[in-house]
Amino acid sequence: MCCAAVLIAVMSAGVSAAVKQKSETVTIKTSAICNSCKNRLEKALKATDGVEEAALNLNNKKMKIKFDPAKTNANQLRQVIANTGYDADDVKKNETAYNNLPHCCQKPMEGEMSK
Repeated sequence: MCCAAVLIAVMSAGVSAAVKQKSETVTIKTSAICNSCKNRLEKALKATDGVEEAALNLNNKKMKIKFDPAKTNANQLRQVIANTGYDADDVKKNETAYNNLPHCCQKPMEGEMSK
């Protein structure tokens, strides 16, 4: 009986390890321009279920996100960025969220004078 319990425990651990998915990483190009943008985006993403890490490189405007694919996916993460007021690859920013960003985080559109 004791050996059977140990065998079942070992087999269960092996099955749950096989079922558990590994993290994935995605890199998303954003329209962020300053440290306030960086802090806002990283905070929004880290608050998203399934996100393990989020870091924005302001030099190339790329957000690197490590996430659990069982809880979220790259398209949902792009939508979080867009809903925060920033472009995310080919997903355009939510205009209302963008308009609520601090002035330093709003860049003028091409051909438009800065405010």
